[in-house]
Amino acid sequence: MTIYTKSERETRELGQRLAKHVRPGMVLALYGDLGAGKTALVRGLAAGMGLKARVTSPTFTIVNEYQGEIPLFHFDMYRLTGSEELFEIGWEDYLSRGGVLAVEWSENVEDALDGSVVRIRLERGGSENERRVEIENLPGFGGGEDEDTGN
Repeated sequence: MTIYTKSERETRELGQRLAKHVRPGMVLALYGDLGAGKTALVRGLAAGMGLKARVTSPTFTIVNEYQGEIPLFHFDMYRLTGSEELFEIGWEDYLSRGGVLAVEWSENVEDALDGSVVRIRLERGGSENERRVEIENLPGFGGGEDEDTGN
């Protein structure tokens, strides 16, 4: 499914909509260049999951943890050079903890992600704030056709 957003607010709202469909143990693999809206989407996801924490990019810490009814583990793989490093930071432990794993820069650890992963690709649109968001493998989300947020 492809969705177009026209502002950072709409990208966060899309994250809130996604939150209604996540389940414990789900991995959301986020792809996109710097400034594509990955962290904005995760901010909305956290809000939609009822998490009150201030969500920031975990570029230097690799992972930020947000505790709630379902925990959110927000990874940033920008500084990783491969999946070997992912396993060194305890990836398998995070998978077993029953949270939702949102993984920015998933392309850096692609070989560690299996077919059950929800893939979300964000691209800049025609204007500075427009985004094209492609979502794959998220059961129950959307009708399978392109949509505009309309906000």
